[in-house]
Amino acid sequence: MGDKMYPAVIAVLAGIAIAVLLFVPFVAGEYRSRGRLPLRRLLLWLGSLVYAMALWTYTLLPLPDPADIRCVAPQLVPGQFVLDILTYDVSSAGALLRNPAVQQVVLNVALFAPMGFLLRALWNRGVVVATSAAFATSLLIEVTQLTGIFGLYGCAYRLFDVDDLLANTVGGLLGALIARLLIRPHGERAVALPDTVTAGRRLLVMLSDAITVLLLGGAAGVGARMAQLWLPGVPDVLRDESVADAAAFAVPFLAVGVVALVTGRTIGDHAVRVAYEPRHSRPVDGMLRYLAGIGGFQLLGLLGGLDGLFALVSLILVFTTRDRRGLPGLLLRRTIHPVR
Repeated sequence: MGDKMYPAVIAVLAGIAIAVLLFVPFVAGEYRSRGRLPLRRLLLWLGSLVYAMALWTYTLLPLPDPADIRCVAPQLVPGQFVLDILTYDVSSAGALLRNPAVQQVVLNVALFAPMGFLLRALWNRGVVVATSAAFATSLLIEVTQLTGIFGLYGCAYRLFDVDDLLANTVGGLLGALIARLLIRPHGERAVALPDTVTAGRRLLVMLSDAITVLLLGGAAGVGARMAQLWLPGVPDVLRDESVADAAAFAVPFLAVGVVALVTGRTIGDHAVRVAYEPRHSRPVDGMLRYLAGIGGFQLLGLLGGLDGLFALVSLILVFTTRDRRGLPGLLLRRTIHPVR
């Protein structure tokens, strides 16, 4: 059970990690091209990342010990799966369902059906593109297996099977056809865009700001720690772990703060395309916007525990203030509007 669950756990964790890294650019792209981000598209996007990682983990992992691998010859005869099926009992429908060769074909089709569906449903690609993508991806996986992960191993430790390539391609085709039947192309673009900022949109602003600070702070802290450990000639006073902690706070605080100071909007505001109106060019406006949002959250985090209270108050005000202006709108005495 452990070996079977290992690829699934890796796929889910890796998919979520990539989703966090790409969350703000994805949100920004959706609001720029569509002016909205339905929950369905967000879930489809997250599912596509987990699915992409699952393709990698289930076809290549776990990596074996080089001393334990057994070389396998490729299967290059198209249609060999028919002969494989006939070597087992095919006398009834139940026997076919239990037939290992049938199960192998069905699983290979099912493995790539989500690719065709997601390419159609999420990225609005046609059947030809989805089928071609399934073929190309399957070919890459099969060649990776055939070459022992491009020479990492001395020989192929997993079977290169041309029938797998055909079944995977058929899976991509079927997935795209199913999506074409179920999903109307460009259907979301016909929906009227809201003239006011919803609570969900405001929460996306706050989440985008928080993720930006988290990623910048994590990168700065890790980078500072690596410099402390690996760079020669670093003074002892700079090798203390508190220096890395200071970098993890200062870099996102200053970087995100500069954006707010110059533009009057946080990175989350830009990503979700909202702004407090009327807009002014005074630096104090941008500073107040920042300190009433993610900047204040960061500063209060230094005081221990107050950042959680600040976040709770900010969340409550999103739902209780007029037009979802929240704490920044109360301090600035302005309303918040979508940016077209």
